[in-house]
Amino acid sequence: MKLDQLNFHHLFYFWRVAKLGHLTRAAEELHTSQSAVSAQIRQLEQRIGEELFSREGRRLVLTDSGHLVLAYADNIFGLGQEMLGRLQGRSAGVTRLRVGSVATLSRNYQENWIRPLLADSTVVLTLESGLLEGLISRLVQHQLDVVLSNETVPSNPDRPLHSRFLGSQSISVVGPAGRWPSNSLRIPEDLDGVDLALPGARHALRAQFDALCASAGITPRLRAEVDDMAMLRLIARDSGWLTLLPEVVVQDELRSGVLVSVGQSTALQERFYAITTPHRHRIEILESLMNPPPA
Repeated sequence: MKLDQLNFHHLFYFWRVAKLGHLTRAAEELHTSQSAVSAQIRQLEQRIGEELFSREGRRLVLTDSGHLVLAYADNIFGLGQEMLGRLQGRSAGVTRLRVGSVATLSRNYQENWIRPLLADSTVVLTLESGLLEGLISRLVQHQLDVVLSNETVPSNPDRPLHSRFLGSQSISVVGPAGRWPSNSLRIPEDLDGVDLALPGARHALRAQFDALCASAGITPRLRAEVDDMAMLRLIARDSGWLTLLPEVVVQDELRSGVLVSVGQSTALQERFYAITTPHRHRIEILESLMNPPPA
């Protein structure tokens, strides 16, 4: 099938049914009959050679192909609406950027990464968090533009992905100011038997830390293991224990003097990646975030 064979009228009918989730409501909106809408969608399915909906009782449910076509239809007709609005002077051009981030990633890091966009009135951001595999599935289905992660993902012919290295940061052991002097501990040598809160087992940093302690014969006293960096920040602030985390997570507490970094190890680094699909349409603002100018 060639582009000039694609009937955008059929695609528009499909888009309205998919967005409204109901054939009757779509027919009412389009001022036509349900049978006419059904016929248009059947012709679209025949043209592209894929089923777009499956029936579950009286419900129409998008197939995998339907989800993919809907993602593109959202872009096609969303941009069409923006174009008409701009031509008619109703609104300026808008760029939508859909960012997913793994749940174990620091919210402070995410905010720092998107900070250049926060003052840009032409950008509309969608931010999601979740497990890496679920976010990658949404990326492959074109429902996200980029996934921020602290680990890479394998690419294969069935799921081509590109992991772009964004940078890395040292990991610190932090503790309450007044109880622990700054930079007073060797990591991991001085952590044997010390109360410690750690990132959960799913965090890429945890495997590094466990291997480092094992090689040195060190066994800290584990008091908490936490996947969510926001919760780990609260524990670092309020528990009185030492906590292993990226300094960006507690950057405000370090600046205010509530917490201090009591030690670091060059063997502990958190790495950040922007994961994209290689065939995604180019988004200039995303390219600028992934390729910042030299400082």
